[in-house]
Amino acid sequence: MHSPELLSRIEAAEAAVLAQTELLHREFGRVESRWKHDGTRVTAIDVAISENIFRLLSARFGADQFLSEELAETDRPIPVTAPYAWVLDPIDGTNNFALGIACCAISLALLKDGEPVYGVVYDLARRRLIRGGPGFGVRDGDREVRVNAAPLSRESLVGFHSPHDPAYAAMAARVTGAFKVRALGSATLHLAYVAAGLFDGCVDFNVKIWDLAAAIPLVRAAGGEVRFLNGQQLPVRTFDLRMRKILYLAGSPAMAERLGELMRD
Repeated sequence: MHSPELLSRIEAAEAAVLAQTELLHREFGRVESRWKHDGTRVTAIDVAISENIFRLLSARFGADQFLSEELAETDRPIPVTAPYAWVLDPIDGTNNFALGIACCAISLALLKDGEPVYGVVYDLARRRLIRGGPGFGVRDGDREVRVNAAPLSRESLVGFHSPHDPAYAAMAARVTGAFKVRALGSATLHLAYVAAGLFDGCVDFNVKIWDLAAAIPLVRAAGGEVRFLNGQQLPVRTFDLRMRKILYLAGSPAMAERLGELMRD
């Protein structure tokens, strides 16, 4: 049985994300943007969505912690100490959003004692809410979904971003040589699409925890695995805007094992 405290937060999370979709669609491809110190874009809509979602949630759950890529008041690590915490990426794929490319998403994770237990992802391109977590299953819109358990083949699809660090070039080449790849420009969607059975797996060399937090419980609930290859990231004990980039893979157990073989250095 799930606690009333958890269930009330899940209900509020889905409502808070859905309340921002009109704004997201209205400003898609129209809003001005600027570049941040880390080479990523930000827009006024990123900030507005962060403020709107956290205002709605904090009105009901004031003792929780609220952590967003766009609202942190300091670039120093923030200890995650509350029993419940929220990690938000208001627009994962801001570069796409600003340019009018539809592969972007609102990504909201609920953490319990630092572990992501439920994720809510709004997929702008497909106008779908993907949500779920261990013990809840995963729904993509109205459909209950699972990871793709079909046998692996050269035609299997893997979400992929080219590594910034040339030290990973050989590793990346092995992955791209083994499977078909898709690069959407949204790490959240790569991982959420694994949970929804649209991608067979995904690999990334360049992400931060807010890119993944909402989609990790989706993959786990859908029967898949998420493996970190350059240090364990969970439970989240600090929220650090200057954290090092995460190297990870995900997919069905068979895909995760095969990707792990290809990425073993």
